[in-house]
Amino acid sequence: MNQHPASRRHVVGLGAAAIGFAPLPVATAKAQQVPAMVETAAYTPRFVSSPDGVRLATYEFGNPQGPAILFLHGFAQAALSWDRQLRNPELSREFRMVAIDLRGHGMSAKPEGDAFYKPGQVWADDVRSVIAELGLRRPVLVGWSYAGRIIGDYLTAHGAAALAGINYVDASSSLGDPAFLGPDVGLLGPQAMLAPGVEGFIDGTIRFLRACFARQPEPADFQTMLAFNMLAPHYVRSGLAGRPARYEDVLKSLRLPVLVSHGEKDRILATPMARFTAATVPGARLSLYPDSGHAPFWEEPDRYNHELTEFVRQVQVTR
Repeated sequence: MNQHPASRRHVVGLGAAAIGFAPLPVATAKAQQVPAMVETAAYTPRFVSSPDGVRLATYEFGNPQGPAILFLHGFAQAALSWDRQLRNPELSREFRMVAIDLRGHGMSAKPEGDAFYKPGQVWADDVRSVIAELGLRRPVLVGWSYAGRIIGDYLTAHGAAALAGINYVDASSSLGDPAFLGPDVGLLGPQAMLAPGVEGFIDGTIRFLRACFARQPEPADFQTMLAFNMLAPHYVRSGLAGRPARYEDVLKSLRLPVLVSHGEKDRILATPMARFTAATVPGARLSLYPDSGHAPFWEEPDRYNHELTEFVRQVQVTR
């Protein structure tokens, strides 16, 4: 895999901090505790509290005066998933970029109980809390995989007035058709990501991660991904499972720019899912990546970053 400005060394350094080898910086007074690889990351961490009291870890990169992009990761992932965007020099010069560790993931709080994960309202309120507390002015919302549901939750509860645009990336927007699901979607269930026992849990997570990529990550990158996937406990993953996904009405009512990005070799969510999203949202644009799997933003970051840049610029002109 080609090297990019976000070096594997930085990825692994930040990943090590995330799994507890060293604390993430939460205040200037603690800066001397942060390892050198994390100190050079040039990001601002901050915790935001949702209305139900769950503390959400957020990370800000880039130009604080630029148009805002808010990144939401997928099932059992973390803000680190967006490393090749958050550390991209071109994106950083132009945009204010914020990524969240969703509740139950990464360095965010992990309360027990389905009440913290099953209702769509809690996910909607998380997104609204981050936008409000960080003062994000009409951000472009970028959602990968499971985050398509979270975008749907947000739109259902709070509407689209606070957003400038949306980028669905291999994202779930409906469960209404079996054709939307790829051959490896079953790995999200008891045979892999929800497998009982430590060995099954680890093995299942590895299998799921492998299935996310048509172009496999380098070993150091995969190691970091596995580390932050393991931060999502079994009860959190179970809490995310089985939620309804009925977002067709809000998609049809959207009147803002929408970009749908999707890898055609995705074995988790098939291309018909993306085609459905693009066809349901008035005026949405579909961008397919023939050589990518479930994570085109990682597998083809140069193309994806260029398209995201152009999309956000367009949004600023049209809004």
